[in-house]
Amino acid sequence: MTSRSPLPDIQTLDQQLCFALYSASLAMTKVYKPLLDQLGLTYPQYLVLLALWEQDGQTVSGLGERLYLDSGTLTPLLKRMESAGWIERQRDAADERRVLIHLTAEGRRLKTRARQVPECLLQAARCDPQEVQALTNQVQALRNRLLNRP
Repeated sequence: MTSRSPLPDIQTLDQQLCFALYSASLAMTKVYKPLLDQLGLTYPQYLVLLALWEQDGQTVSGLGERLYLDSGTLTPLLKRMESAGWIERQRDAADERRVLIHLTAEGRRLKTRARQVPECLLQAARCDPQEVQALTNQVQALRNRLLNRP
């Protein structure tokens, strides 16, 4: 006769996917903080720069969609980044309602200075790039399923 292990109690903290993601996110930002402090950036500012380094000249609304941030969070963040000299906000000449976000020369220079950030994360996580990519793909797939649920 084989004995089977009882099923885990799904109402414990360690069995909650949401808690695993939340606590992993907190641990991740702790790794990023000293790296970004050296660059004078906060984590949300770093995310904005990553999006703009991929595609400069995005609209505020497009940037908000890309980063999953509402305008109430994004607008003050962009104002601080503009004051720091990393971005410029300009009204779209074709549609005055739209605001375009462009990197300044200093914002573009930060990309070079930030090159070590992903490598430091790999070292801290003790993962190879393929493992990080697989985890990223899984979390993105989960996010997309949750956002597109019926």
